Amino acid sequence: MRGRLLPLLIVLLAGVLLALGFPLAVSEAAGEQQNVVVDRIDDTARFASLAQYVTRGPSPVGSRTTYGGDERQETLQNELTRYYGVYGIKAGVFFRGDRTLSPAPEAMAAAPAGWTLSEGDEVRSAFEEALNGRRSPDPRQVWPWQRGRVVVASPVVRDGDVIAVVVTDSPTGQMRSKILHGWLFIAAGESAAMLLAVGAALRLTGWVLRPVRVLDATTHDIATGRLKSRVAATGGPPELRRLAHSFNEMADNVEDVLEQQRAFVADASHQLRNPLAALLLRIELLALDLPEGNEVIAAVRTEGKRLGQVLDDLLGLALAEHAAADLKLTDIGALAAERVASWRPYAAEHGVRLTERCPAITGWADPVALSSALDAVIDNALKFTPEGEPVTVEVVRTGEAVSVVVTDAGPGLTDDELARVGDRFWRSGRHQNVQGSGLGLSIAKALLTAGGGSLSYAHHSPTGLQVTLTVPRTGPAT
Repeated sequence: MRGRLLPLLIVLLAGVLLALGFPLAVSEAAGEQQNVVVDRIDDTARFASLAQYVTRGPSPVGSRTTYGGDERQETLQNELTRYYGVYGIKAGVFFRGDRTLSPAPEAMAAAPAGWTLSEGDEVRSAFEEALNGRRSPDPRQVWPWQRGRVVVASPVVRDGDVIAVVVTDSPTGQMRSKILHGWLFIAAGESAAMLLAVGAALRLTGWVLRPVRVLDATTHDIATGRLKSRVAATGGPPELRRLAHSFNEMADNVEDVLEQQRAFVADASHQLRNPLAALLLRIELLALDLPEGNEVIAAVRTEGKRLGQVLDDLLGLALAEHAAADLKLTDIGALAAERVASWRPYAAEHGVRLTERCPAITGWADPVALSSALDAVIDNALKFTPEGEPVTVEVVRTGEAVSVVVTDAGPGLTDDELARVGDRFWRSGRHQNVQGSGLGLSIAKALLTAGGGSLSYAHHSPTGLQVTLTVPRTGPAT
């Protein structure tokens, strides 16, 4: 769940930071350019104040234009030259040109020398706008990846008339560098904020999901038979703490109901033993007065013994589900070989070949419980294996577990029967004539589950059933 929740939070946080970062970056670029424009406006205003006292005198056609106040004009030219030398910004003061004789505006003073305004150029457009008595509009935004320029033109006004225009043409390299540095600073801030947000998201998801993980682990423990497991209601939101408390109450109630059920089964099976024994004794006394080999008496004896076996199995199942496992590091191979040896006379009596491959492999199991479970599985295999066919018991290591695989060559089970095998009191309709109560495999499963093991079933080719008893190789966590 954390793997799905954390990316979602990170994407949302990244979206918020980007939504804030883009306008901030645009504002940073616009602010830097505005600072340049304001500086250029101040510069053009200063040059305009010097230029308004420089006048252009009359001159014959074709002769050199003369200016009134040559000293002022020289001062203006010197200021523009120094300005260009220090800042590298082109600057000039231009009169309106005579479009019939000279389409280009005439320069009162300009730096660098010989700078003119070309027709259709951005600078010429700003000049034309300023001739109308207002400052040129702000230039379009220049981005760090563009090689634009900032052009500002201001009118020179004397006695209410525009007599000339001051034009500045600024390179944008330094401005673009400042914008880029500002963007890098914003990116660094966004990255730091993102790291802090990811750290906060990790803490938040851990705080929220820790009770969920504990609840999941406890639910798995209870599902695998460890009914004493409970959720420690610590940390997390109040809703999850209440959920943990409610889960513990539910687990307590379920355990009480199961305990009552086990106690009832154990008590009932135990209490029925005495009446059944008395009943069987009376049947034996009645048989003394009847002819030898009476079929009714034989059938009653058989059913009585079967009922006694069912009661014994019910008591064994109740005890298996109730008793706690005493796990020990056990040589599973040696234990399986011992159980095979004890069943070999029974197998020989019924003409079944019982073989084993049991290398020394250790695992954690309750030796008594595993022996009882293995006895139930081997007994079941021997019952259904025809005379002359083999039953094989093999111990193998499967990853972090040890498995005891019991394979027979009996008639096997269909897919539907395989899904039900191990259910309490279930027996295949094709094998009702085979002695048994239908509880043996249920008892084996209960014994294994109590110690963290498992019991599984599969088809065996060409015929038969394969039963696998599995126990862990590692001990329980302390």
